[in-house]
Amino acid sequence: MSNKWNLIVDVARCDNCRNCFLATKDEHIGNDFPGYAASQPQKKHSWVDIKHKERGHYPIVEANFMPVMCNHCDDAPCMKVAKDGAITKRADGIIIIDPEKSKGQKAIVDACPYGAVYWNEEKQIPQAWIFDAHLLDDGWTKPRVEQSCPTSVFRSLKIDDAEMQRIKEQEGLEVLNPEYESKPRVYYKNLHMMSACFVGGSVVIDIDGVEECAEGAEVVLKQNGTEVARATTDVFGEFKIDKLEPQSGSYELQVSSGSANIPVMDVSVGADSLYLGVIKLA
Repeated sequence: MSNKWNLIVDVARCDNCRNCFLATKDEHIGNDFPGYAASQPQKKHSWVDIKHKERGHYPIVEANFMPVMCNHCDDAPCMKVAKDGAITKRADGIIIIDPEKSKGQKAIVDACPYGAVYWNEEKQIPQAWIFDAHLLDDGWTKPRVEQSCPTSVFRSLKIDDAEMQRIKEQEGLEVLNPEYESKPRVYYKNLHMMSACFVGGSVVIDIDGVEECAEGAEVVLKQNGTEVARATTDVFGEFKIDKLEPQSGSYELQVSSGSANIPVMDVSVGADSLYLGVIKLA
């Protein structure tokens, strides 16, 4: 079994510095790489783009960022509409849209369900991130998105598929929109920070008439009587239970600290994360 390129993207590490975006622009604007890609236009193309997601409400709120690009799918929809050998899948897993053979084939852009293929109006060709295949073929060990990232968001691996699946299971990696069944080679770690909801709150307890942050309180979340998750409040009395499916409905929340507790709270998870406010232990 031959080794193939894969890319792991850790959402938790991305701080939106956009070095990956700029490095790709720097590599491809004004530069032609025959057999790999024609030069990228100065405007409107984001072969590597950054999506963002805000979750929660003050004071428990977070902003997350996720780089997205061509997924180099093993069952790529773009290949199914390409004509005259315009798109090839290399033995190492990288997809290349030939800048000559693809002229006039705008259907390739429309076929990508991820919106990762762009139309070059001047050259009349479809274009996408090429995994920096031209650099890898020249001896580079990693693409520029990884080489330029200061927070180690990216990890490129050239390994066989069985080993990649083992890493996927071990690290809890996911692909974007698995329902497309396109078999992407770009995997995401901590994708829940973009796709899931959390329930958070601040717990206080009355000590001799003074409300104090309830550090170490136990928080249990149940659905239909079955425990879904639990958390322990931090030094500020705050807790966050994450990885809840949006629109997943009603839950029961119980908070306790020693003999102090509150009645079971009914919580409903909709499209957004919830901040339950200050919860006072009796």
